[in-house]
Amino acid sequence: MPTVIQALLNGPDSWGVTDEEQTLKYAVDDLGLEGDKSLFRGITINAPSAVVFRWLCQLRAAPYSYDLLDNFGRQSPRELTPGLENLSPGQTFMFIFNLERFETGKSISLRLNSFISLGGRMGDTALSYDIIDTGAESVRLLVKIVIKYAWGPLGWPTRLALPPGDLVMMRKQLFTIKELAERQAGTQSQTT
Repeated sequence: MPTVIQALLNGPDSWGVTDEEQTLKYAVDDLGLEGDKSLFRGITINAPSAVVFRWLCQLRAAPYSYDLLDNFGRQSPRELTPGLENLSPGQTFMFIFNLERFETGKSISLRLNSFISLGGRMGDTALSYDIIDTGAESVRLLVKIVIKYAWGPLGWPTRLALPPGDLVMMRKQLFTIKELAERQAGTQSQTT
């Protein structure tokens, strides 16, 4: 498994995805954000799509990345929180995103909260988590992030910091979701 440093040295725009996966149509593409840059992330998870989707719903409760940095020092829940699977547009995810669209078992599309983006004056970001079944109780979890940078000098710090910062944080998030989904799938297969 490549380290964070190796991932950053390979370039912060894509991690864990093939060239072919970058050309796929993602759910975020339907949101219509004309971005300046797209970032891609991906991971294989040995669990059914329903289990992976349910863990994505947990992003309503916490970011599942480096909790000290992005969850006020509290550990992201390691058990499923009842009710978080009941999705509707507008719900908050990871404190800074709102749910735009979803397709149960397949995708979740989010957009940066307008309060955080100052109504778009600080740019805009949309992303989707897309689940691709690969058979045999295994999926590819693919993420596409579309970024519209703020105009002028306000956009430069984001241009420099967002791709590598996101790579570090989302890599950790995807590994955490993988661990929790695979643990649940293993528990389910033992009890059924």
